[in-house]
Amino acid sequence: EMIADLSLYNEFRSWKDEPTMDRTCPFLDKIYQEDIFPCLTFSKSELASAVLEAVENNTLSIEPVGLQPVRFVKASAVECGGPKKCALTGQSKSCKHRIKLGDSSNYYYISPFCRYRITSVCNFFTYIRYIQQGLVKQQDVDQMFWEVMQLRKEMSLAKLGYFKEEL
Repeated sequence: EMIADLSLYNEFRSWKDEPTMDRTCPFLDKIYQEDIFPCLTFSKSELASAVLEAVENNTLSIEPVGLQPVRFVKASAVECGGPKKCALTGQSKSCKHRIKLGDSSNYYYISPFCRYRITSVCNFFTYIRYIQQGLVKQQDVDQMFWEVMQLRKEMSLAKLGYFKEEL
């Protein structure tokens, strides 16, 4: 297959020789600017920043909103959204999932749209962490690059608002 973005390909090859999670390296910087920041930009910007930090630190968890007992509602609960209100956008949406950041005991309800955006970024981080940890053994550098491009495509779709209901 033809590589469209040769400069990114070369940045990826250099990155792969000495993989780092430092967002200022040329390879990651480009992806942060073009995919990660746009994907994780939400109207509730403080929470959005905390989400990005948790994704980077691998401390974000997503779970379906099950039949958990409704606990006593704290005053701060308004910030956390609810089954019918997304905490990241503030919009009235049916929220089938909630996220937890790090050790915080707060859960934030999120819409399917936000969930797909967050999971697409998490999937990208998971893969590059695997490369950084030397766990991707079955693929050569070109295959790894195509996988990165596939993950970028998912982030682009998520950013535009396409999401798979089943995700």
